[in-house]
Amino acid sequence: MLAEPIDLVEWMFPRLPRSAGRARVRFIRQAFEWEVPIDSAETGLILLSELVTNACRHARGPRDRMIGVRVLLPNPSLLRIEVSDANSTLPTIRRATTADESGRGLELVAALATSWGSHLRGEGFIGKTTWCELALPTPANPHGD
Repeated sequence: MLAEPIDLVEWMFPRLPRSAGRARVRFIRQAFEWEVPIDSAETGLILLSELVTNACRHARGPRDRMIGVRVLLPNPSLLRIEVSDANSTLPTIRRATTADESGRGLELVAALATSWGSHLRGEGFIGKTTWCELALPTPANPHGD
């Protein structure tokens, strides 16, 4: 369980293709407000985009179900992105072939994020949450490793 975050924002989006773009706009504004280093903000933007896009494309369920996005700074050296949807099927990395036009989203998340995973939502909630974390540079760790 995460400690109380330093900063936290939450947004809801309809399960529609345009939601990924809307989430990106909100995220980049928030990252700027939190003074997240630009390289980390750009990586976070890619991670957020992949998770929201996956929720829009693959989370089967009623059309009226929303996608929840939470972005947290649990501490000054970590950015966490969570995307929740109404589908209980946990995502798995699919090995796309060179001929595939899509299917590399989670491979990209696994390559760029410090860590990632998914879990079913708690009691009283439906669906799952897919999350990723990104180490942020600090004076003691300037590369954010």
